Amino acid sequence: MRAGRLIAGRYELSEPLGKGGMGQVWGAHDTGLGGRPVAVKLTHSAQMSAPGADSLDPEELRRRFARECRVTAQLDHPGLVTVYDAGQDGGELFLVMQRLDGSDLGDHLAENAPYPWQWAVCVAAQLCSALVAVHGVGVVHRDLKPANVMVRPDGRVVILDLGIASVGASDVTRLTRTGALVGTPVYMAPEQATGGATVGPAADLYALGVVLYELLAGHAPFEAPEATGLLYKKLHEQPQPLESVAPGVPAPLPALVRRLLDRDPAHRPADAHEVHAALAPLLPVPGAREPGAPLDPTRPFLRPMSPWPPPRRGGATAAGDLNAVLEQIRRLLATGRYTEVAVLLGHALPLAVAEHGEHSPVVRTLRKQYAATLVDIGQYGQALPELARLIRDLTPERGLHDPTVAQLLQDESLCRQRLAAG
Repeated sequence: MRAGRLIAGRYELSEPLGKGGMGQVWGAHDTGLGGRPVAVKLTHSAQMSAPGADSLDPEELRRRFARECRVTAQLDHPGLVTVYDAGQDGGELFLVMQRLDGSDLGDHLAENAPYPWQWAVCVAAQLCSALVAVHGVGVVHRDLKPANVMVRPDGRVVILDLGIASVGASDVTRLTRTGALVGTPVYMAPEQATGGATVGPAADLYALGVVLYELLAGHAPFEAPEATGLLYKKLHEQPQPLESVAPGVPAPLPALVRRLLDRDPAHRPADAHEVHAALAPLLPVPGAREPGAPLDPTRPFLRPMSPWPPPRRGGATAAGDLNAVLEQIRRLLATGRYTEVAVLLGHALPLAVAEHGEHSPVVRTLRKQYAATLVDIGQYGQALPELARLIRDLTPERGLHDPTVAQLLQDESLCRQRLAAG
């Protein structure tokens, strides 16, 4: 896989964005629509499958991927990523999706700890709205987790990946026949991990409960080094009460999370509608106050459908300079002018640090783009310190097997190899 490759004669790959068990996601430009930025997901070969999918043959991976295309295309909701196109290029299936700016929820939590409970409520309410749409067409997501959720600059929360979603009971049987563990153990419902019952919408509600607990407490309700240890705890133990690990949260939240995390699916809330109804009284009142930070998930509730404030007139400010630079970067990316993008990103980073702070989602996103662009244009010496900083910051939070960390380590190795080769 390389930058510059043209998929289906139309989508020009620009930089890798991440990878998972069934595909690698690339940033790309739709040359048929004036270079519109898109995200393109391509199937992996059997050798590129994620750990835990070793027993899946390439044909089964292709069937899963084709199903994801069908599932995602039938959904239309602002909390779900939009699909533009799908097809086959050579021996690979591809899915073309909306490319989103923002920060994944795991980054957002790490960079805003302690996470305000108001933010947690707004994130969960938006996820409920999207899950209602997903479950309404007979789909179960089966891998809801912070890494699959994006917080956009306007505060909207979007679910990104339906790669292992199931459509009806027949698909559940087919997907688990090889014995592979499908999903992410920390967020997985007990019935999904054991395979002893049909996995339904209640499994997504359990995952939502894990996410909500993590946002409020700063850590998952159950932790163990192995998947079997996690499953044992989920089946036989209770998590620490939220009242003790997250003092100050409104009383209804711990009770709701306990119901979501019940090991018996029948004892969880009936559906995502019920969960949203329980969260609704805790949502902020429209117009109560301005959002207090970038990527604030309360904004859609405080200022629904409101436009961004107009740019300030008069003397230039750091924020004004940064906004102008970012707009220019977007235009240059759309036309593939990566050398100029690298120069502008080098200028934008110190402005972003001055405005938002070194560890903000904005700065981290810009630094990832800067490092990837430097690698793409062969500026390996400049890329190395940026990659090293990102690896140093992200590895303690996510671990070495996180897809973003793995990609950064791969890019760092590439830079060192190219520099050593002279």
